[in-house]
Amino acid sequence: MRRGIVAIDGPAASGKSSTARAVAERLGYAHLDSGALYRGVTWVAITEAAKRAPGREPLAALAPAVILRAAEDRGLRLHPDGAGFTPYLDGRPAEAEVRSEAATALVSAVSAIPVVREWVNAHLRELTRAGVGVVVDGRDIGTVVFPDADLKVFLTASPEARARRRLLQRGEGVEPAALARETEILARRDAADSSREVAPLRRPSDAVELDTSDMGFAEQVARIETLAREALAE
Repeated sequence: MRRGIVAIDGPAASGKSSTARAVAERLGYAHLDSGALYRGVTWVAITEAAKRAPGREPLAALAPAVILRAAEDRGLRLHPDGAGFTPYLDGRPAEAEVRSEAATALVSAVSAIPVVREWVNAHLRELTRAGVGVVVDGRDIGTVVFPDADLKVFLTASPEARARRRLLQRGEGVEPAALARETEILARRDAADSSREVAPLRRPSDAVELDTSDMGFAEQVARIETLAREALAE
């Protein structure tokens, strides 16, 4: 099997990241998490604003160009770690920082900035030029970031199925009222993601759509692994 790119897109709570990690492990590929770079840029925005304009909201205090220049100066990068890539900032691993509550609260706003998306996409593409096999997940990977990916999968499930999984992941009970509330939240998120101006959620026309509403995790991983091996056969 040759080295290539497997792109997995899908709506919120469709299990893209966990599936991508598992598929990458089965293929002997690296899992490339686009969200880690967006979170890294977000953390740079937070820390730079704290230094330069204490008390002000980061995106109000700093222009996107200033944030990206600081990200470059501070060496924000994803470095291979065997099974995937680890975010580095200021010369050291920054996984804890980019996954912090502060970064999580602001990352959606940062990732909607067009120049930030261009910067992140350029770095993601650079990481694949060395011939490393990767499985990448996101919402516009197959349409924008890697339109020539060897395999594109659009991973989806009904809002109710995704809501049930999200509640179980959070350790909450799947009570009818809670399930209905979470289902409605995800349905609204789907509508917003599909209609937003910047990087809308779209299924690539040449993607394999995989509805996992009635699939177990192991089954969906095995299905994508089979598709990848077929697409990447020598």
